[in-house]
Amino acid sequence: MKIIYSERHRLHHGEREMYRGQLVPCFEKPERAQFVYDAVKERKVGEILEPKEFPVSAIERVHAPRYIRFLEQAWDLWTAQGYTNDALPAVWSIRGHRDDIEPENFSGKLGLYSYDSGTPLMAGTWAAVKTGADIALTAQELVTGGERAAFALSRPPGHHAGRDFMGGYCFVNNAAVAAQGFRDHGAERVVVLDVDYHHGNGTQSIFYERSDVMFLSIHGDPRTEYPFFLGHANEIGNGEGVGYNKNYPLAAGSSNALWFDALGDAVRRINDYRADALVISLGVDTFADDPISKFQLREPEYRKLGAQLAALKLPTVFVLEGGYAVAEIGHNVAHVLQGFEDAGS
Repeated sequence: MKIIYSERHRLHHGEREMYRGQLVPCFEKPERAQFVYDAVKERKVGEILEPKEFPVSAIERVHAPRYIRFLEQAWDLWTAQGYTNDALPAVWSIRGHRDDIEPENFSGKLGLYSYDSGTPLMAGTWAAVKTGADIALTAQELVTGGERAAFALSRPPGHHAGRDFMGGYCFVNNAAVAAQGFRDHGAERVVVLDVDYHHGNGTQSIFYERSDVMFLSIHGDPRTEYPFFLGHANEIGNGEGVGYNKNYPLAAGSSNALWFDALGDAVRRINDYRADALVISLGVDTFADDPISKFQLREPEYRKLGAQLAALKLPTVFVLEGGYAVAEIGHNVAHVLQGFEDAGS
C-alpha cells in the first residue's frame, strides 16, 4: 500500500477552539498525523511518498470557487485588520438569511462559510489544506493507475467540509475530492464509506443529489452527537440521489456487535451498487478511549474492519479523518490498514 504524506500539515496548528462553550486547547493538532506517520512507518505498512501538486480547479470540482477563494485569502484579510491570533467566527448565516451575497466585512465572510466556532484558521491553514487535497488526489491517481490501495495521510481532516462551508476541524473535503477524482478518471460508480464517529455531513451534502457517488456513514446518533443537524436514518438522498445516501446512526455507547451489523449492511449495499472504486473516510475516534467519542472499538475490531473492506476487492483510497486519543491514533489506523493488507495478500 502506498502512503502519501507531507510535513506541510504542521502549518495548520490551532491554539484554541470553542468546545461546549469554553475555549480549550485544540483536539485536532499536528501530533495526530505524526503518531500515524510513526506507526505506519514502524510497522512497514507501505512505501511513504510525497504528494504531487494539483490545480485548485480539482478542488473546485466539489467546492464552490468563491469559498475556495476565501480560504486562500482569509489570513491576509484577517491580519489586514491588525489581528495576529487565530480567527474564529462570531456570527453565522442561518435559516432565512441570504447566502448569495458575500459580505465585504471579514467577520461576515467567515460567518458565511462556517458552521461552528471550533475550527480555527491561521497563517498556514490554506497551505496545509491545499496539500491535504493534493495528498488525496495523489492517492486516487495511484489507485486509478493500478495500485490496489493507497492511504492519504492528510491533515486537517475533511469530511465535515461541504461545498461552501467549513466546520468540525475541516476546510476541504479530501474524501470528496478523491471520489470526484475517481469519477473524472473513468470510474462510473464510486462509494464513500465514512467510519468516523461523527457523521460526514459535508460529504453527504456534496453528493446528496447524485447517483454516481454513493455515501454511507456509520456514526453517533446526531440527536446527541456532533454535528447534530445531519446524519439521520431517513436522509436517503434527493432527486437523482434518492437511494444513494444511507446513514447508520447508533446510540452513544453502542456495542461492537451493533457497529459491525451496520458495517455488514453497508458492505452489502456496496456490492449491490457494483462500485468501481471505494473511498474510506477513516476516522478512528470510534476507539473505546477516545476523549470526545463514545464507541467501543479496539485493535481486534480495527483489524476486522480492514479485512472486511479488503473483501470488497475494490480499488480503495483511505483518507485520514478523526481520532483524538492522540497517543493511540497511529496504532489504530495501522491496525485497519494491516487488516486490509493481510486479508488481501
